[in-house]
Amino acid sequence: MTLTQAQFETLVTNLERYAQQKPVSYTIRVGLLAALGYVYIFFVLGVILRVLISIIHFILYTNVINAVTLKLAVAMIIPLFVIARVILRSLWVSFPKPQGLKIHRQDAPKLFDMVDELTTKLKAPRFHHILLTEEFNAAVVQIPRLGLLGWQQNYLLLGLPLMQGLSSVQFGSVLAHELGHLSGNHSRFAGWIYRIQKTYSQIFQRLQENENLIGYWIMEFFFKWYTPFFSAYSFVLRRMNEYEADQCAMQLLGAKNTAEALINFQIKSKLLNNFFWQNIYKQAHESTEPPTNVYTEMSKVLLTSSKQEDSGRFLQECLAERTDFHDTHPSLRDRLKALGYLQKNSQELKIPSQFSVSAGREYLGNSLPKYIKYFEQVWCNRMQVPWLERYNYAQEALEKLTSLEERMKNQSLRKNQKWELAYWTYEFRSEDAAIPILEEILTDDVNHLSANYLLGQILLRQDNLRGVKYIEKAISQDSNIVVEGCSLMYAFFKKQGNLKLAHSYQERIYQYYQ
Repeated sequence: MTLTQAQFETLVTNLERYAQQKPVSYTIRVGLLAALGYVYIFFVLGVILRVLISIIHFILYTNVINAVTLKLAVAMIIPLFVIARVILRSLWVSFPKPQGLKIHRQDAPKLFDMVDELTTKLKAPRFHHILLTEEFNAAVVQIPRLGLLGWQQNYLLLGLPLMQGLSSVQFGSVLAHELGHLSGNHSRFAGWIYRIQKTYSQIFQRLQENENLIGYWIMEFFFKWYTPFFSAYSFVLRRMNEYEADQCAMQLLGAKNTAEALINFQIKSKLLNNFFWQNIYKQAHESTEPPTNVYTEMSKVLLTSSKQEDSGRFLQECLAERTDFHDTHPSLRDRLKALGYLQKNSQELKIPSQFSVSAGREYLGNSLPKYIKYFEQVWCNRMQVPWLERYNYAQEALEKLTSLEERMKNQSLRKNQKWELAYWTYEFRSEDAAIPILEEILTDDVNHLSANYLLGQILLRQDNLRGVKYIEKAISQDSNIVVEGCSLMYAFFKKQGNLKLAHSYQERIYQYYQ
């Protein structure tokens, strides 16, 4: 039996309530449920081993061996051996090592001193490697050297943009949160649960890769029922760990600093995605070479973000989002409430005050310029080919767009020309300029698939409810865009704080896959 999205959400809700009332009993249940998967796996291995021994015994100790029985025995042994081999290999869980630029203590002594201090206070295991990445994020990663037996190698991943976007104390709060995931017994338990899930996933993947339908059916028979329940139980565990990690940060850095770190993280993530990177990629319309100072400019934008008008809007958008069943991370609103920081009227919540020295400047010191230069060079090298491709496309499209704009002044355009005009106007002029052209196309042809879909996307981005009907019209004509279209509407209603409608589109995605 598989769970529908609604059943999964109901189960998670009930489990969250149970975990709050009886945390020890809940943890025991999770552990027993995790162990149940292993009981089945080793039961299957035991049955396979028993059958193999029986076949070999039959071959060696009976007098009815002939070509037919020998072929039959071999035909049974080989697939059983393959199934057992795949399962045993999957039990040795493999994790890819995280990628990033390794930081050495002599290059950033203040950073290592702070990490050491937080590690000691939280009684967390020490890190074997600290890596600097180009992401606006921070994370801890544990790589088990002995598979399921553990013996962890600990990595701390620090995004250079994140360090440039937070003050030193806010960044310390983020680190305390990440280290909180490793402190105490719950972290080891959560890591064990994660490795178990990874094991089950690897077993299925490798059985599919080997095209072993018998083995896949044997495992699917049990895990089709088991996996949804295990996912629900572990979902609640991971969400509880997020709240616990926030509490670790609050105890060390205070509620105000922890809350402001969360707020700045959310605002500046949106700032980068909705403003900075869009403006960077627009430069490909005019230049054959990608800019060489991306991370330098990013640092300036992150440092002055509190002065930008969009920051207030981004904050209200983040506060409008609600905790859902799509992500184990709670919403910003719920995390601030758990910290005791959010006032009754969210309008009173202000953007954190601007700081003059970033965590990057504070903790990377004189090494900061070389790290910025390194990531700028990496980014430029990666973007050379796609950037030139984008430039060539833009030049050709802009030339055609200008021609269509001139032609439209003197004569009417054909249907396909109107669509090209609308799309290129949207892409190279502005969304607002494309809207009347798209509406004109739909006046002539209400079922125009591409025009409906594009107009719907634009309106949803502008927080206009009218966009829903256009997306609905488009996906009713093309089943290939059902998932993408429903994802757009899910994100729109989640942003509006309407979880009921948001979940209805999540359910449609689930039903589509079913």
